[in-house]
Amino acid sequence: MHKYVIMGAQGCGKGTQAKLLEQKLDVVHISVGDIFRWNIQNHTKLAALVKRVIGRGQLVSDDIVEEIVQHRLDAHDWNYGFILDGFPRNATQAAFFLESYDIDAVIHIAISDEVVRRRVLARRLCPQCGLDYNLIYHRPEAEDTCDVCGGQLITRSDDTEQALNDRLRDYRTKTEPVIDLFRRKELVIDVEGEQSPAELHAEILRHLGVES
Repeated sequence: MHKYVIMGAQGCGKGTQAKLLEQKLDVVHISVGDIFRWNIQNHTKLAALVKRVIGRGQLVSDDIVEEIVQHRLDAHDWNYGFILDGFPRNATQAAFFLESYDIDAVIHIAISDEVVRRRVLARRLCPQCGLDYNLIYHRPEAEDTCDVCGGQLITRSDDTEQALNDRLRDYRTKTEPVIDLFRRKELVIDVEGEQSPAELHAEILRHLGVES
């Protein structure tokens, strides 16, 4: 069984690499962001709560995020393991996680703020089918049009310079210390994020001792 956490700044490729590992290792990709988005799209009670919190300019509390992660992991549909993406993001969440679960490794994708800005501001989303694009690595065949459903691509509402600066600041001040905590427990695998997705995937597999 493989149990991993994947960490890195916005735009480092966590989601892409988690999905590749899901296919390669037959593990379950658990994305906290995807869980939130699913709830919002389906107008659940959780979505209403999250919208109220965000509408007040606040962050979703650690208690809520921890409950979501625990509920998802308690489903035990990950017979061959999981790769957790988007959690933990601060010391409180990390303490909860380490008390509750054992993991094999933390995959840390290192990337500069300059590259983060270039990648994130190039992201596009199809609001109809939910497919993600990136004007650097994954351009649509027709400009601003989804290849799958023909929907009009949009920029995510939080992919702005100001929002990105805020997220980077939070990452550097709150999440990087969590990586240091995992590093002291000798769990961290550091990989270089400023390479192609295929090269990055191959490097991760080498560190994990898995044949590509």
